[in-house]
Amino acid sequence: MSTDRPKPSNAALFERAQKVIPGGVNSPVRAFRAVGGTPRFIARAQGPYIFDAEGTRYIDYIGSWGPMILGHGHPAVLDAVLKAAVDGFSFGAPTEREVELAEAILELVPSMDQVRLVSSGTEAAMSALRLARGATGRSKIVKFEGCYHGHADALLVKAGSGLATFGHPTSAGVPPEVVQHTLVLEFNNLEQIETAFRLQGDSIACVVIEPIAGNMNFVRASVPFIKRLRELCSQHGALLVFDEVMTGFRVALGGAQSLYATAIPGFEPDISVFGKVIGGGMPLAAFGAKRAVMQQLAPLGPVYQAGTLSGNPVATACGLATLREIRKPGFFDALSASTRTLLAGLLASAREAGVPMVGDCEGGMFGFFFAGTLPTTYSEVMATDKERFNRFFHAMLARGVYFAPAMYEAGFVSAAHTADDLRVTAAAALQALR
Repeated sequence: MSTDRPKPSNAALFERAQKVIPGGVNSPVRAFRAVGGTPRFIARAQGPYIFDAEGTRYIDYIGSWGPMILGHGHPAVLDAVLKAAVDGFSFGAPTEREVELAEAILELVPSMDQVRLVSSGTEAAMSALRLARGATGRSKIVKFEGCYHGHADALLVKAGSGLATFGHPTSAGVPPEVVQHTLVLEFNNLEQIETAFRLQGDSIACVVIEPIAGNMNFVRASVPFIKRLRELCSQHGALLVFDEVMTGFRVALGGAQSLYATAIPGFEPDISVFGKVIGGGMPLAAFGAKRAVMQQLAPLGPVYQAGTLSGNPVATACGLATLREIRKPGFFDALSASTRTLLAGLLASAREAGVPMVGDCEGGMFGFFFAGTLPTTYSEVMATDKERFNRFFHAMLARGVYFAPAMYEAGFVSAAHTADDLRVTAAAALQALR
């Protein structure tokens, strides 16, 4: 007689989770509230696949929301993590490995002279804004509707009622006075950013932006928009903060900023924020800038930031091993080709099914919308067909393909995805859309 326990169902696990965890999840989008239905509780992963508690296999296009650029369980990464774990989980003291990771990041991102390692994208973005305020002596920040920079209080804000007015909290627990210095503008809107700097330029500490917004699906900042942001920040003494938590080492080896530098001679952001890929799936993020800005940080300067687990030895081992793999010749060419093949297959299936769909991709990151034209702003994203996306999501899930459970999230391809995985996905999409 077998002594193996029966596999718990996703539904049973979700019911159990809701008794002890708010909403049954530890990050809201995992609850499937946007698409309805029961979340899949993942038991294990390998290569381009994840397996839920019931043993069902899915082709994974979430990749832990971006970090798993090599796929799950890459041998070199796994070996590095296991060796590091044997040496110790955490020391609360410096290690050589965190220096090596900092050096590896800086070698790939010439806009930075120094970098500070932290544990999450939220922590990195929050610290970058504090640094910008401390370095400039100013209070006001500019962000853009549809861009997400973590759940720090000053960033949980929606647009104000009029042009160049300050925002209002979007979360309970955030007092209005906390966001009174946050100005929210429309993504890709040149007129609004011109007006904002004309009216408030001498008070703006920084402008923070996702260069390719991955939290309203996949929406690029236009080259003219980024170019003008750089010019206005330089003219008014504000700092330009590139939030590359999602795009860093994912859309290109040098991040999205390397793509804009190709189109805009001499382009650099003042502060950069990274996460996801640099940790290889472990909790690790970073922010960095030129030396003069970074030396405003404690213990050298007056801007305080600290973290017990910052530079964790196991996380840095995972990140270093990941960066070594993605630096190999031809890696991004192959990854980009796979992503383009996936998107082309999805769009071809939609055309054959007579369903309007558009999409875009860069490196190992992609997005698609049920619409006739590619959105360039948050309001245009919101006007796409949400109900069709929800139906498509569940139809694909039933066919073993796992996209993000919300139409506002970008998707990710890994080096482990095979040509057959991409072909199967396109075939499933055709069935799901008919």
